[in-house]
Amino acid sequence: MQLRFYSSARHLYRNILKPRTPIPAIAKPPCDIFINHRGTDTKKTIAGLLDDHFFRMGLRPFLDSKNMKPGDRLFEKIDPAIRGCKIGVAIFSPNYCDSYFCLHELALLIESKKRVIPIFCDVKPSQLQVVDYGTSSAEQLERFSWALEEAKYTVGLTFDTLTGDWSHFLNTATDAVIKNLVELEAENSCKKSTYIVQARRERR
Repeated sequence: MQLRFYSSARHLYRNILKPRTPIPAIAKPPCDIFINHRGTDTKKTIAGLLDDHFFRMGLRPFLDSKNMKPGDRLFEKIDPAIRGCKIGVAIFSPNYCDSYFCLHELALLIESKKRVIPIFCDVKPSQLQVVDYGTSSAEQLERFSWALEEAKYTVGLTFDTLTGDWSHFLNTATDAVIKNLVELEAENSCKKSTYIVQARRERR
């Protein structure tokens, strides 16, 4: 079963997503997948493993610890990566909502109308809520709460790090990401075709 998930994802990528002709580096977006996560909870486990798994599939994931270097300014690197990505993977964990950066990234993903695949890691959706620690404005708290609710009511994946099957989960998550990428690619192709048809009609 695990091999089937992996093979399915790899087949989809090679036959649909992967371009047949080389694309100039300048045309490539900063990343395909932005991994939104709480570092203290998941960087050395699920986030890091997903980043490596996506990379091995030939995708371009963005994980702050892998894509940033000392001296980089957080928002100058992270915000453009979010706006330029195709899909967001939001890894919710027990301490996720304690982080301003996690909530900001999630809100920006939703505001940028990116597809977001939620992964509930060692936490239930009902346990996630924005807490006012007195460091964020009322407007920011409202923004964060709205984004969190949007993500909580999106179909996602669940994983228990103590009892879960890591191999099966990584393959399932990769399969879900690539299927969403394929759908986005198909939608964009359809929009381009519609635009070309309309342009031709206007010229007549």
